[in-house]
Amino acid sequence: MRLFGRKSEPVEPAEAIDDFWTWWRETRPRIDAHVEAEEAEALAELIGGAVTALHPNLVWEIAPGRTAQHALVVSASGDPELRSFAHRWALAAPTADDLWEFHPSRQANPQAVELAVDVGGREFGLEGLVLGLRVPPGTPRVDVSAFHPIFPDIDDETRMEATLMALDWLLGEDEVARWVGDIVAAEFEPIDAIPAVHLPAVVADVAAGFKDEQWALLEGQTATGGRLIAAARYPLRPVDYPLFDQHITITVPYEHSDEDGLPSGASLQTLRDFEERLAGRLGKLGSAVLAAHLSAEGNRVLHVYADPSGDAALVLKELAGTWQEGRPRVDVESDPSWSAVAPFLT
Repeated sequence: MRLFGRKSEPVEPAEAIDDFWTWWRETRPRIDAHVEAEEAEALAELIGGAVTALHPNLVWEIAPGRTAQHALVVSASGDPELRSFAHRWALAAPTADDLWEFHPSRQANPQAVELAVDVGGREFGLEGLVLGLRVPPGTPRVDVSAFHPIFPDIDDETRMEATLMALDWLLGEDEVARWVGDIVAAEFEPIDAIPAVHLPAVVADVAAGFKDEQWALLEGQTATGGRLIAAARYPLRPVDYPLFDQHITITVPYEHSDEDGLPSGASLQTLRDFEERLAGRLGKLGSAVLAAHLSAEGNRVLHVYADPSGDAALVLKELAGTWQEGRPRVDVESDPSWSAVAPFLT
């Protein structure tokens, strides 16, 4: 049984999550009865309304569980603004039991090969799905061109929906966000296409090359044409830190700079020392990550993302207060989509 939610107008997060789980506990006997009787319409009305009240742009489904009989999935469905909300919903969930478990994103299905659904009046399953795969050298992604024998007979949007559904079956929604790059739902079979079931192995091979922490060094220009240098975590993906939707910007001026306004001399060592202390604090906290830093025109700007329920903002304000080369500045804002570091996102 696979059920999808519907959409309407937004509400407040923490209280809405509490209300949902209160509702779940009170309504659980009716939900279990509808599941046992396979009453899909009654379930859709009952759970669909509760998810809409939780947040209108979340989507939901009931799928086979990993250890429980059923899984209730409430997903942001690729909306970065809602990913942390969905994960907080799952964190607040009751302990899984024999009948129910809870997930904030669609999970890979071990029986994916056996699945088949109606798509545009035709049967769609992994058995007939083939993929053209391309891994751009040195990148943490797999570009996918998908083809199924029914694709020439259905419209573009339906083809893409079917392709995304299949990728979720194979990898799980979060792994698709991590490792899959460009996606094409093709009308013609790609050259050198392989059966779709081999995708997890290809993704695992790509992921093996990015187990260790890596940083990308970049260079560019400021809005006024000045030289800018930056370093960003690589890969940099909000899906890896779903609860870190608080953006903390630390701006520190440095005294010694070259003719381009970039740090030089003693300031270089002072910045290194500061970043080492910053890394130490973040390591102890475990609830924040340095995403990127930029230097230009006499200032270094460090972008940290944190779980707002932790103490990262307070700790980093205290750390910034130890800066000696001018007056530091710390700004704190909500940024679930990591828009402040959009140019560095993988």
